[in-house]
Amino acid sequence: MTDAEFLALSDQALRAIGAALDRAIDASDADVDWSEHDGVLTIDCGAGGKVIVNRHLPNRELWLAARAGGQHFRVAGDLWRDTRSGAELAREIGRALQTQAGLSLEAFDLPVR
Repeated sequence: MTDAEFLALSDQALRAIGAALDRAIDASDADVDWSEHDGVLTIDCGAGGKVIVNRHLPNRELWLAARAGGQHFRVAGDLWRDTRSGAELAREIGRALQTQAGLSLEAFDLPVR
């Protein structure tokens, strides 16, 4: 994968995460807000802290930072998978938001092609 391909793919993934967040926030009374700037998606969970998803171009990974810790995700087959546990990125974001903000995300797909 070239740098340009990774940037396009990671931008698509961040947009998909944002769209899933918008749907969840609209259906909830959770105190959550989010923003994305230059490959860094910041989710403000109010008193629950922040969840951050950012791209890391040198390794062609998306990184997730949450209270539970940090994870690195790389495209593996049709999913963004944690490089250590194999966990799927969308599921891990959902887990972090449920824990930190009580926000439930519906299942959503993250583009990998």
